[in-house]
Amino acid sequence: MTVSSAIPAYTRIDQLLPYGQELVAIRRHLHQHPELAFAEHGTSDFVAGKLQEWGYEVTRGIAGTGLVGSLRVGQGARRLGLRADMDALPIQEATGAAHASQAPGRMHACGHDGHMTMLLGAAKYLARHRSFSGTLHLVFQPAEERGFDSGGKAMVEAGLFERFPCDVIYAMHNHPGLPQGRFAMRSGPFTAAGDRVFVKIVGVGGHAARPHLAKDPLVAAAAIVTGLQTVVARNVDPAESAVVTVGRLRSGDALNVIPGEADIGISVRSYSPQVRALLKERITALISGIAEAHGTQAQIDYIEGYPVVVNAPEAVALAAEVARDLVGPDAVDVNFPPSMGSEDFAYMLQRCPGALVRIGNGPSEGGRGLHNAHYDFDDRNLPYGAAFWSQLAERFLRE
Repeated sequence: MTVSSAIPAYTRIDQLLPYGQELVAIRRHLHQHPELAFAEHGTSDFVAGKLQEWGYEVTRGIAGTGLVGSLRVGQGARRLGLRADMDALPIQEATGAAHASQAPGRMHACGHDGHMTMLLGAAKYLARHRSFSGTLHLVFQPAEERGFDSGGKAMVEAGLFERFPCDVIYAMHNHPGLPQGRFAMRSGPFTAAGDRVFVKIVGVGGHAARPHLAKDPLVAAAAIVTGLQTVVARNVDPAESAVVTVGRLRSGDALNVIPGEADIGISVRSYSPQVRALLKERITALISGIAEAHGTQAQIDYIEGYPVVVNAPEAVALAAEVARDLVGPDAVDVNFPPSMGSEDFAYMLQRCPGALVRIGNGPSEGGRGLHNAHYDFDDRNLPYGAAFWSQLAERFLRE
């Protein structure tokens, strides 16, 4: 996987630059029309229309709104998959941009609009030049942001790799905090497993002036939130990585009423299977014990979400080689630190070797990080990402 491309470094980006305005228009159209998990109907229609216009065979309805665009050139036996995610987030956009979301309460706050556009740019280039021999599968996946029962898992379970066999599959995600146009990756574990815990504390409601006649679930929930802060600090080996974050605590409406129930939402991140199992055991025991000590009951729904993303070394080596040719060796980091974030591309990597690659999206300060109402994808990345996918495809699917 180290054969050099016939096209010299940087030239590929220059060849993609004429598509620049078109790619910006595509990205901003997608940004203005965000759709949530498994509801990406307009997005799927738009992507499918572009791929069909450029000569791809498009298969739709995979895990609902998911689709695959396939292009076979020559007699090559190799098969490459490239994946982009399509869904947006339930966030009210606050960028003030002219191309801001037109859907109240929804926005592309994670850059999936850019991910789709970079892959579409490569799709057009590859269809026009056809400088490869083999089969290319472009996978547009719904519901990456769901956290569990996601689009990646659903597409795999719907027979993605049986219907569209791949020898290797890649995905790309933008990374605020890394300079725009730079590439980052690493072999082995790259993003964490992500689990979710939904807890209902059931007590006995009552009058705020007579707390002795109630079983206050809000007090129990507050004690649980505080107690959860010790799970990692006092149970997990400091050499291991783990995060337990309470992202939701809801209970009651009136100041003079002790509520009957309280809800807690927890995000749990880990890398090793042993730590993942330990966290589940300790979190469940702690919640149950504290609830019982307060005379309440805990109903716990512990949902195991995305697995760890594990990049194949050979796939990373090829991606690094392509990136170095495009932007130079100083702009490619092959030992980028692993992230405690989670990615459902992990389900695809469990079935097919491949790699997740990051592309820098510039500063993250001032609310420009992922999942923030002020975030926006950097349009200057579009030719870089499209050129990376194009050269990767031509190099892997060589004669």
